[in-house]
Amino acid sequence: MDESKYTEIAGELIQKAQKSGAEQSEVYLTASEELTIEVRDQEVETMKKANEFGVGLRVIKDQKIGFAFTSEVKPVSLENLVREAVANSDKTSVDKYNIIPEPSEDYPSVDIFDPELEYIPIERKIELAKEIERHGKAYDKRVKITESCTYQDSKYVIVVVNSQGIETAYKGTFAGGYSYFVAEENGDQQTGFGLQFSTKIDDLNPKDIGIEGAQKAVSMLGAKNIKSQKASIVLDPYVMTNFFSVIAPALTADSVQKDKSIFKGRVGQKVASDLVTIVDDGRMSGGIFSAPFDGEGVATSETVLIKDGILQGFLYNTYTAAKDGVKSTGNSVRLSSYRGTPEVGTTNFYLKGGQHSRDKLVSEVKKGLYVTEVMGMHTANPISGDFSIGVAGIWIENGEFSHPVRGAVIAGNILELLSGIDFVADDLRFFAGKGAPTVRVSEITISGD
Repeated sequence: MDESKYTEIAGELIQKAQKSGAEQSEVYLTASEELTIEVRDQEVETMKKANEFGVGLRVIKDQKIGFAFTSEVKPVSLENLVREAVANSDKTSVDKYNIIPEPSEDYPSVDIFDPELEYIPIERKIELAKEIERHGKAYDKRVKITESCTYQDSKYVIVVVNSQGIETAYKGTFAGGYSYFVAEENGDQQTGFGLQFSTKIDDLNPKDIGIEGAQKAVSMLGAKNIKSQKASIVLDPYVMTNFFSVIAPALTADSVQKDKSIFKGRVGQKVASDLVTIVDDGRMSGGIFSAPFDGEGVATSETVLIKDGILQGFLYNTYTAAKDGVKSTGNSVRLSSYRGTPEVGTTNFYLKGGQHSRDKLVSEVKKGLYVTEVMGMHTANPISGDFSIGVAGIWIENGEFSHPVRGAVIAGNILELLSGIDFVADDLRFFAGKGAPTVRVSEITISGD
């Protein structure tokens, strides 16, 4: 995990690429160590430690991109890497927007590295996983089965060096835990999960992780179907972030430029309720996906995408920004790590919280469904925004939770859903790189029996 060593390797590769005919070149290098511990019935079921190292080289020659990668640092492997990247550029199409970025004027300082993580004994990490399970099992006697209770952490280093003057690196860490329980009563079995992640291990609360999974499992016991009707729906934070799998890609410039976004041509227009403000913040304090720079070495930024319901703009990397004649927002991501070229993606993407509590939100619901689980979100149409998904949750009657519900379906359009939001609570919560508070949609058709 030696930043200076890796930066030196990247610099040497740039020199070799330039001497081999590249007009511009870029090295993306990453090294990581990951640990996973799974516990069941207070016994360690799985312990896995994985190390990964890799280098991706992107070159531009005659406005054509060439790319290659390797997971080896041997001199012969690096020589082959340069030769392959330059050779591959001969096989791609000319595109005047293919450019390697220059250094940003200012890189943010982000606190995303926990130096203590490396020195914490493995025994303590095992105990964290066991503690998650103990708290979950103790929550309610109906919690019968542990599917898994897991502790996970990672430390990593990212290096980006290019021929335009960028030479930068950073270290990061994260630690997290999962719980997954089965509750049983009168032959009925229901599952529930809890999770929490942070850049610092001391921020983890194993009690909260365990109890969340157990509580969700128990709360769904005795779930029954409801009749089809129009009613309010309340989306808990995790469910709301599930909808981001459709919303977030549509807010990238790449989707807009390819005519694959429901938001194309709507900048400056109202696309959601006044209560909706959506932000992507790559420099957020404590954010799992925070970093001083993106996958191309461009400084990260805070980008307000929708403000008070009005669409403000989109997320850009260097290529898409060049096409639109704007600056990159620092949203170049390497979805395939060092194995792929930069794409446009989110960092810490979230819906801003409101002013009032979740309890107040629920108390104002005459009848509606508090949705705790969605099924089939992958079937939503990312271009039209149409969706039809299975849901489960707790029925609300006259401001109070009544009984669990399963087997229901909600259908609609993402823009209609965003416009129908009439309450945003103050309980913003992140699930890795996506965050949301509890929100209420005034009315939607819920299909049941």
